[in-house]
Amino acid sequence: MEVILLENIKNLGQIGDKVDVKRGYGRNFLIKYGKALIASKTNIDLVNKKKDELNQKNLELKKSAKKIFDILNNTKYRFSKRAKENGELYGSIKPMEICQNISDTKKTDIKPSQIDLIQKIKKTGTYEAKVNLHAEVQAKIHIEVVEEEKAKN
Repeated sequence: MEVILLENIKNLGQIGDKVDVKRGYGRNFLIKYGKALIASKTNIDLVNKKKDELNQKNLELKKSAKKIFDILNNTKYRFSKRAKENGELYGSIKPMEICQNISDTKKTDIKPSQIDLIQKIKKTGTYEAKVNLHAEVQAKIHIEVVEEEKAKN
């Protein structure tokens, strides 16, 4: 399925690019969320006319992403969880919990889909994660997981 991008999308293309994607990805994500249009002659002409407006909108999104980047980059978040003696957690830390912690401490709203865990968090220790704020802006955060009893001391 060929689509024309209305936004810069990481690992796919820039505004106005005509790209070939799988049918489900095109219909259920790109078109549904207004990130692309089906590649027809009418839509191609429409995107070419609106390209300057779309680029301006993209620059504004990038500026707001950079402000959030300045707040979040290289910050540390601490979680205390119940763990076994070997440090293995009962459960794991999910992106939703990380978003909640960021929201509580930094008063910044991040969606769980923006958090890219480099590895699953199933043990105590220190981890890194990336927060995708824009196609060109990624913040790196540090996550420290400690055992619940040790956190009280």
